[in-house]
Amino acid sequence: MKIVIVTETFLPSTDGVVTRLKEAITYIHKQGHEVVVIAPDLGVKEFDGAIVEGIKPTKLPVYSSKYFSLPSKKVEALLKKHSPDIVHVVNPALVGVSGVYYANKLGLPLLASYHTHVPKYLDFYNLYPFKPLFWWYFKKLHSYAHVNVCTSHAILKELQQKRFHNLEVWKRGVAIDHFHPERKSEQMRSRLSNGNVDDKLLVFVGRLAPEKEIHKIKPLLEQRDDISLAIIGDGPIREQLEKQFEGTKTIFTGNLHGEELAEAFATGDAMIFPSITETLGLVILEAMASGLPVIAAHSGPTQEQVVDGETGLLFENENTESMIDAVQKLEDPDLLQSLSENARNEAEKYGWDKPSEQILELYRKTISISK
Repeated sequence: MKIVIVTETFLPSTDGVVTRLKEAITYIHKQGHEVVVIAPDLGVKEFDGAIVEGIKPTKLPVYSSKYFSLPSKKVEALLKKHSPDIVHVVNPALVGVSGVYYANKLGLPLLASYHTHVPKYLDFYNLYPFKPLFWWYFKKLHSYAHVNVCTSHAILKELQQKRFHNLEVWKRGVAIDHFHPERKSEQMRSRLSNGNVDDKLLVFVGRLAPEKEIHKIKPLLEQRDDISLAIIGDGPIREQLEKQFEGTKTIFTGNLHGEELAEAFATGDAMIFPSITETLGLVILEAMASGLPVIAAHSGPTQEQVVDGETGLLFENENTESMIDAVQKLEDPDLLQSLSENARNEAEKYGWDKPSEQILELYRKTISISK
């Protein structure tokens, strides 16, 4: 089988979508299939044997920290050049529009995957009135796909209510050998806590953007002088957050990768996750695999991964006292150990092979439906 993946984001970008695609491509190649990636041209020409075809990138005023590619006729030429058995468009929005349009024009089987809850993001960019338009736009794009996938049952239900068709949940996964409690490092703890190694160390991992609602953590630090916070990641509001958290026990590391990221996960006492806009939140499973309990705001996708009091602790969104109460529970060493062990045990059920095998089956299903 020859697969062309058209995606709005790929290497060297770091996010859950890219992680999932990398794992899928590696698995698909091991099964003897061929993959070509069409993505914004950020200098990467190949990944694990997959050719990466670049489309000229640009920056958008509303999100200037990241490069995107606009719709391009070049996508048609690339689809003709590679003549795939199936096209997978990831998060169709910009260049993905070309993937959808030309796959249909050329009569190619099309699977589309929904990873980023853009309509929900509009609440954080003063664009709330445009929500109906955005829902119409994404529903229209996905209507051309023979099969649509999303990453959680909560989002599946929401998309079904919006009348998206032929929906499946693409299972979650995590690199269970890479993210592991044994990666714990005293040197990393000193770095992340700015030398305050006896503090409770909370870590946040993710894109520094308004929809992540990182500002909600600050009142906790103002009430507790024995907590250090490490904010791991980068994004459009990093400078704003650095000013906002000035005077608190917070450090900003920027993006961490590979061994450093695995050590950071394993070294904290808990990961704090205030966002309710995720379609899944892959970092939750990475934290759990590292034996790191997750303290997260209630949301559908989060509750699919975190069982309150067993693998992590949930708090009510926009409720500072609820968040503070959840963190307070970490003072119980027996509970902390239990949460850590249970989180790791749960994560071990979700290696990347199953979701990668599943997407191959969904490709076959798409080809069959399209005939």
